[in-house]
Amino acid sequence: MGKMSNDGAITRETLYGTHPEPTFGGVLSFLRRKYTRDLTGVDIAVTGVPFDAATTNRPGARFGPRAIRAASAHMAWERPYGMDFDPLDKLAVVDYGDCFTKFGRPAGVPDQIEEHAFSIIDQGPALLTLGGDHFIAYPLIKAHVRKHGGPLALLHFDAHSDSWEQEDGRIDHGTMFFYAARQNLVDPKKSVQVGLRTHKHDTMGFNALDAPWVHKNGIDAVIAETKKIVGDTPVYVSFDIDCLDPSYAPGTGTPVCGGLTSHQALAILRGLQGLNIVGADIVEVAPAYDVGEITALAAAHIAMEMLCLFATKP
Repeated sequence: MGKMSNDGAITRETLYGTHPEPTFGGVLSFLRRKYTRDLTGVDIAVTGVPFDAATTNRPGARFGPRAIRAASAHMAWERPYGMDFDPLDKLAVVDYGDCFTKFGRPAGVPDQIEEHAFSIIDQGPALLTLGGDHFIAYPLIKAHVRKHGGPLALLHFDAHSDSWEQEDGRIDHGTMFFYAARQNLVDPKKSVQVGLRTHKHDTMGFNALDAPWVHKNGIDAVIAETKKIVGDTPVYVSFDIDCLDPSYAPGTGTPVCGGLTSHQALAILRGLQGLNIVGADIVEVAPAYDVGEITALAAAHIAMEMLCLFATKP
């Protein structure tokens, strides 16, 4: 273990590497990365979107980015277990801070999120976003299509399809992939939804590996099927923490029993290295309902695996 210091979020000189510091104090950033809005030489910018006005059940995901950052401090002292490289040695990662939204004028929030995301990725870095409720994925995907073209493949981990039909313009965390598919932002035929366990008549052509399928067929089958469907299509990864069973993620707004374990989710992501990932988010962490930080810890570990996906993209 190298020399320890503290407050790396503001004192760090290099954007690379893992440098241990006390996990119980100091200025918080995601994985103790440098807080900066200077994107010179940056590969991945981590940003928070503390918005939860689109929730249909329990609110509180606006506090998710802060909780994930705090939980990530537990992981910032060493590379991920079982991995033969440290993604922070390969990638220059910074914490860009949070998206500012005018919460008193919610109709303008989707455009504010989209412009915030596009202003980052248009400068070159890829974007890893900490939510916030799941609606934020819609303006984030719009920003990525502006940058990379579309439609994108969507790799979606969730208890819900989030593709229920609604009237145009509704800000709702259960409708945004209906809009994304209808507007040709994502291609359902090249997309995979993992862990679903709420009923919906119209799949809109999305490929669903629901929770019973995952439990029956296993981790390796999920990896193989996902790679077959997505192929080398540019893919946006969106992970709703309620994909996990409530025993592994109680701190969320719409928990559904029968979900994935944290081990299953992490192993699936680890096995998907090599995807052509262009952007990612982890959403719906609502710390007011959490127990012992287990939901925030799961989200922080999932976000680390997403960094590994970025580090191993073609």
